[in-house]
Amino acid sequence: MNIIEQMLSKYEIESEDALINALKEVYQEIALLGLYRGGFFEKAAFYGGTALRIIHGLDRFSEDLDFTLLQKNTSFDIEVYFPYVIDEFEALGIKMSLQKKTKSKDSDIESAFLKNNTSIHTLNIEINDLSNILDGVHSGKKLKIKFEVDTNPPLKFETTAHTLLLPTTFNIITMTLPNLYAGKLHAVLFRNWKTRVKGRDWYDFEWYVKRGVQINLNHLKERMVESGDFKHEDVFTPHILKELLKNKIETLDINKAKHDVQVFVKDKSRLDPWSKDYFKLLTDRITF
Repeated sequence: MNIIEQMLSKYEIESEDALINALKEVYQEIALLGLYRGGFFEKAAFYGGTALRIIHGLDRFSEDLDFTLLQKNTSFDIEVYFPYVIDEFEALGIKMSLQKKTKSKDSDIESAFLKNNTSIHTLNIEINDLSNILDGVHSGKKLKIKFEVDTNPPLKFETTAHTLLLPTTFNIITMTLPNLYAGKLHAVLFRNWKTRVKGRDWYDFEWYVKRGVQINLNHLKERMVESGDFKHEDVFTPHILKELLKNKIETLDINKAKHDVQVFVKDKSRLDPWSKDYFKLLTDRITF
């Protein structure tokens, strides 16, 4: 059993979609190892839905790798670390290429809070060489993993170290759960996807509430101030947060939210309770 097969063995793979999701996650972990080898986590922390999935066992798949610098540095260039990522994939016999995306203001979908000094890179990974373990996935298919790093991030957050065991044992730096929670609520409240609804944000919100995770209000306020959605001099309280959430829920299209997240969730019945009243109930259960 090679390392890819070993990493895939922990998943219950019952369809091509499930296989692709599992393989993406395996590739994400290989990419994290490459970044670790290059010393990336001395300057940056892992956050977002994929961090919640890989580190804390969130029961849905996530697509992108999101990072924040520990200190503001608009001249930071993540491309310096990509040779280490490429080396890790090539050592496993996996072909890949790297593309840098230029943000267009005319994009149909606005990436959440994407600033001019947020760099986006995409790893395009060929799966031709893995036909022995990818039965049913047609030859020539490519998987994409998007990297985003905020070089001018909102601060006032805490980090912690976590150890991953595969592809080999290594350590990464992530935001702590209260700060990951703050980032998620910021997305829930202010993500601008125009006509689309990011149901994944609401799924993660439910996850945090059910586990009684306490939110770092200071970091959430810092994010809101930096995105222009709150004034620095104003007081931010739990009551204000709950009112903002309930107002947002009033405009939430539940069906669109379900449609967005269902491909990433194995048990679709988990979405059955979703309604505006249900999310308001969750809001009342937030702990501080």
